[in-house]
Amino acid sequence: MALAGCPDSFLHHPYYQDKVEQAPRSQQDPAGPGLPTQSDRLAHHQEDDVDLEALVNDMNASLESLYSACSMQSDTVPLLQNGQHARSQPRASGPRSVQPQVSPRQRVQRSQPVHILAVRRLQEEDQQFRTSSLPAIPNPFPELCGPGSPPVLTPGSLPPSQAAAKQDVKVFSEDGTSKVVEILADMTARDLCQLLVYKSHCVDDNSWTLVEHHPHLGLERCLEDHELVVQVESTMASESKFLFRKNYAKYEFFKNPMNFFPEQMVTWCQQSNGSQSQLLQNFLNSSSCPEIQGFLHVKELGKKSWKKLYVCLRRSGLYCSTKGTSKEPRHLQLLADLEDSNIFSLIAGRKQYSAPTDHGLCIKPNKVRNEAKELRLLCAEDEQTRTCWMTAFRLLKYGMLLYQNYRIPQQRKALLSPFSTPVRSVSENSLVAMDFSGQTGRVIENPAEAQSAALEEGHAWRKRSTRMNILGSQSPLHPSTLSTVIHRTQHWFHGRISREESHRIIKQQGLVDGLFLLRDSQSNPKAFVLTLCHHQKIKNFQILPCEDDGQTFFSLDDGNTKFSDLIQLVDFYQLNKGVLPCKLKHHCIRVAL
Repeated sequence: MALAGCPDSFLHHPYYQDKVEQAPRSQQDPAGPGLPTQSDRLAHHQEDDVDLEALVNDMNASLESLYSACSMQSDTVPLLQNGQHARSQPRASGPRSVQPQVSPRQRVQRSQPVHILAVRRLQEEDQQFRTSSLPAIPNPFPELCGPGSPPVLTPGSLPPSQAAAKQDVKVFSEDGTSKVVEILADMTARDLCQLLVYKSHCVDDNSWTLVEHHPHLGLERCLEDHELVVQVESTMASESKFLFRKNYAKYEFFKNPMNFFPEQMVTWCQQSNGSQSQLLQNFLNSSSCPEIQGFLHVKELGKKSWKKLYVCLRRSGLYCSTKGTSKEPRHLQLLADLEDSNIFSLIAGRKQYSAPTDHGLCIKPNKVRNEAKELRLLCAEDEQTRTCWMTAFRLLKYGMLLYQNYRIPQQRKALLSPFSTPVRSVSENSLVAMDFSGQTGRVIENPAEAQSAALEEGHAWRKRSTRMNILGSQSPLHPSTLSTVIHRTQHWFHGRISREESHRIIKQQGLVDGLFLLRDSQSNPKAFVLTLCHHQKIKNFQILPCEDDGQTFFSLDDGNTKFSDLIQLVDFYQLNKGVLPCKLKHHCIRVAL
């Protein structure tokens, strides 16, 4: 009689058969020794039914525990009756001793060791069937799983050149705060600027730049977007540092090339079909031979004196005349090479190098760190001339790389979804005078009508402010009090700084049309000053307070257009030129890292 739930391998086990031979069963007693007889079962059928059900449950549980224990151990290691391995006990060499008869419940709970080769064989066949049923997937990296190398990459298995090297870089802001950023060895200046914009919660308008600043030499320059930060830092001295700053003029020459390259300064060594309209194409084309020529003040090496010489810039390098102002080609000698050098602007040329003007520039070899003797110091007559020389140096050295850096933000902007709002500065191309007096708005094309609409809009702001003052209650945030301090929360307001400091900030962030900032007036404590850049020249406009019906207003045009606060004034002149030479386009900003 086979027990329910017991496999065939258990019944045909040799140890089980030995037990059967030692205790043969007769036909009159088919149950065998150790099991109750039929008369006993009839007498106690109620109790036997319960015991039989418990016996089956215990047997199933015992077989499951036996299978899990035997699958973890070797096939030849026997088990004791308490379920532990007989590791230290020697195996008996004589005939097996007859175990005392126990009850069926104890016999099942204390099961004897069995070999489960059939179960393991079934598992292996099942696993082989599953593997063979799957499609064959080729190994994409056979060289990594060869006999000589393990299939799992170890930390030292990659070559040193492919390991992702990281380095800490410290970046400073204009207000003196700093941030240490962990970057990869192949991170460019553009990538680092975007990382700092994200960490500082700034507006990403593609005008942020990384500045290489050398205070001991009085030099600084803006890194190109494609330059590697770690590589540039390796050429810097310990006193040097990186600055995080705005630079709106970084690619302005691609938009208005004629403002950067005066016609009298650009010549061509050979005749070509290029014209002034194709100025940039000739600069970017490596087969063309553009030449920037003019007169610059050149500082002699090892001396404090400056000489005015004829200088020309070509693709092969920067040349100067040995005969002063002579333009003869035979008098030209190489002054600096473009490949192994970078061009910098002088921070304080008059004070540190006794420069004749404030528009100095320097060509610094990459190998120079602290030695000022090997610097090639030059000085221009005005800011436009200096900008022309520095821009031509960058174009001749990098060429198409600069144009690709200029096009990358525009291409990313074109890929944006039309439902996403691009974050950008206020520009003249996107803001026009509108008339919303009718049912639908219309663009005002007539300049006289646009000027009249601007005046009406100013008076409308004045009426709204007066109505707020009448309906409002006297409180610490009363409109009359709020209008005098609300501008201090804006990025374009720089507080109590001098005229020289405001001009320096404008120059640092790019001499482009419409770049502005507001500051407190030094001559009139109640007034403010608007500092604005137009045609690479910086102008100042005073904002005076005026009173009308007991209310304080601010005006730029002697009270013709009045505003209740400076925020309304800036918003108005971003839309309308008014008495200013151009609209307000970009504001100078300082961000704390």
